[in-house]
Amino acid sequence: MCSLRLVAQDIALSRRKQGFESPRERQTEPRLVIAISSRALFDLDESHQVFEHRGLETYRDYQIEKEDTPLDPGNGFYLARKLLAINQQLDSPGRVEVILLSRNTADTGLRVFNSIEHHKLGITRAAFCGGLSPHRYVSAFGVHLFLSNVAEDVRRALQEGVAAATLLGNPPQRNNDNNEIRFAFDGDAVLFSDQAEQVYQQDGLEAFTRSEHESADQPLDGGPFKPFLTELHRLQKEFDPERCPIRTALITARAAPAHKRVIKTLRHWNIRLDESLFLGGQCKSQFLKAYGADVFFDDQQQHCDDAGVTAAHVPHGIINR
Repeated sequence: MCSLRLVAQDIALSRRKQGFESPRERQTEPRLVIAISSRALFDLDESHQVFEHRGLETYRDYQIEKEDTPLDPGNGFYLARKLLAINQQLDSPGRVEVILLSRNTADTGLRVFNSIEHHKLGITRAAFCGGLSPHRYVSAFGVHLFLSNVAEDVRRALQEGVAAATLLGNPPQRNNDNNEIRFAFDGDAVLFSDQAEQVYQQDGLEAFTRSEHESADQPLDGGPFKPFLTELHRLQKEFDPERCPIRTALITARAAPAHKRVIKTLRHWNIRLDESLFLGGQCKSQFLKAYGADVFFDDQQQHCDDAGVTAAHVPHGIINR
């Protein structure tokens, strides 16, 4: 019986080395999955102008003609590269996966894949959807975060229950040449539900402050980015705390006494944030720059426009209805 078990283990190991895995093995293997659109990964502004002004056929011919000309980085490029670098730091291929979800066809998308190869990005999976929204595949790929330049696709992904945000059209932010990634999150309607924001919008600051003080011991419901933050926290725990390349920060307009409910909610979730800034309505841009955010997620478009760093709008909650 023992020898049969050893033979079975050898067969399973051999199959894994050859790339064969059972559905159960795939499901239990820890993996952080980020999906990104081609226009967020690379600078496709010129190509998009061809599509907008000269039509699909001209666009197709244009991309085929230039398919061996590498595309320049887009506003999500350096974030994707840093995420993929985590695999080398953990010596664990596939622990973090970046997937391409694109409205291109495979024909026009070949230039994108050639550019991925040119820039030595470890992206191997993709869905080219021929003009349709790729949001349909976020659940099938097990995506934890979807980044796109197309707000409609982001909204649909959020409706599927996946954290999603619209990367703004600001220049690519290299930040630095090390591999540390710094995520910054707004609180209400991003990490948390918008239940408190609803009170503020409908009844004003005084009612909001009173409600949060009275509910300090009642955890907030999770917002669309809670599952993504949970996965980040799980990944952080795989590193020595002194050498972890991932930092997370809450940067919120809340202030005392509304801070207590936030802190107790995170304790209830058993999630640690590296930094928490309660700004009491101050402009966030200088704090985001001081923190060195690689990307900032906020539900308010104006906060994203004024961020001064790469920002991503989360079209969720009462403000976006």
